[in-house]
Amino acid sequence: MSSTGEKPGKGVYVCKHCGQTVVLDDDTDTLPPCPKCNHTEYHP
Repeated sequence: MSSTGEKPGKGVYVCKHCGQTVVLDDDTDTLPPCPKCNHTEYHP
């Protein structure tokens, strides 16, 4: 599990609340709050 503010690395992360996907293109990108529901926890 990853949370908003973490830098988990490149990949696709799925919001645990609504299923919205967030794509990080760089290892230095920080996970934002979910753009759909503002939830803060994701799974890869």
